[in-house]
Amino acid sequence: MSRDVVASAKRLVVKVGSSSLASPSGGVDDAAVDALVAALAGRASAGTQVVLVSSGAIAAGLRPLGLARRPRDLATQQAAASVGQGLLIARYTAAFGSHGHTVGQVLLTADDVVRRAHYRNAQRTFERLLSLAVVPIVNENDTVATEEIRFGDNDRLAALVTHLVRADALVLLSDVDAVYEADPARARAGDPKTQRIADVRSDDDVAHVRLGRSGGAGVGSGGMATKLAAARIAAGAGVPTLLANARDAEAALAGADVGTCFHPTGRRAPARLLWLAHATTPHGRLSLDAGAVRAVVERRMSLLPAGVVAVEGDFSAGDPVELIDENGHAVARGLVNYDATELPALLGRSTHDLTATLGAGYHREVVHRDDLVVLRH
Repeated sequence: MSRDVVASAKRLVVKVGSSSLASPSGGVDDAAVDALVAALAGRASAGTQVVLVSSGAIAAGLRPLGLARRPRDLATQQAAASVGQGLLIARYTAAFGSHGHTVGQVLLTADDVVRRAHYRNAQRTFERLLSLAVVPIVNENDTVATEEIRFGDNDRLAALVTHLVRADALVLLSDVDAVYEADPARARAGDPKTQRIADVRSDDDVAHVRLGRSGGAGVGSGGMATKLAAARIAAGAGVPTLLANARDAEAALAGADVGTCFHPTGRRAPARLLWLAHATTPHGRLSLDAGAVRAVVERRMSLLPAGVVAVEGDFSAGDPVELIDENGHAVARGLVNYDATELPALLGRSTHDLTATLGAGYHREVVHRDDLVVLRH
């Protein structure tokens, strides 16, 4: 059934990894780009709104900079991304243009979507692009990203963009054919004990899988672990996800029995809260008393100063922080309304007391419930 959703989706997010686009001699493989674009343009011409999340900026920047392989230091990675992003989008512009389609570049960071005003702006931008029949080409803003650029999680970015644009399905294309019971190389060698996992309906179906890195040209930074994590994010929030080889893009988009299909395991969730849960790095920790934990987790209420017993970290108002229970477990994550230097003087005090003592500016929550997501253990 989920493969049918991919085949019939009116709005579809497709992610392709660096290793599927890179040429063995460096730079971008024109034939690989043309084949991918032909498959996507076919769907777009048939009426599907397609959003492409594409890695490859760093890979595209290697040859112009005279680099033989992906650099390890962050500064050179960012320089390669700066050079390569323009080349990559130009290549996509030409490829899609040959099929009569216009593309638009969208570069995102987590901060662009987690904050409410930024989230609404990003959502409006996508909606307008799609209404104009433009194919958005999305990438993490690698030139300025720090931790994300090393993690290689455009897979996760694709899962979150899927919810941001309210897509019907997500397709993750890479240089691996599917999720296998063991090393895919053994499957390709004909080992009958190593079978493709065609369908995943719960975490138990892949709990035994030994995670390895993708093969390919050595320019990507993701592996099977990031793909499984992305599929779980999407499927856990009600979106079917298909993991397949980029060579099988046309078959995958048609709903053929290729790759591994992750069936929905949960219901649709507010997209911004998914970003808050999965795309932010906490800048600090707030320890809560038992009553505050119950209020936040069970009653889904805002966090007030009276329920906070300790503050850790160096953060400013608007930064993400983790909320910790009495056992040291992170139970929620939210955007804090105070600086770390302000909070210690407010702990354990009611908003009524703070307002009477310090003024109306302190009659506000530490974390508002609209900016708070409860975490699963």
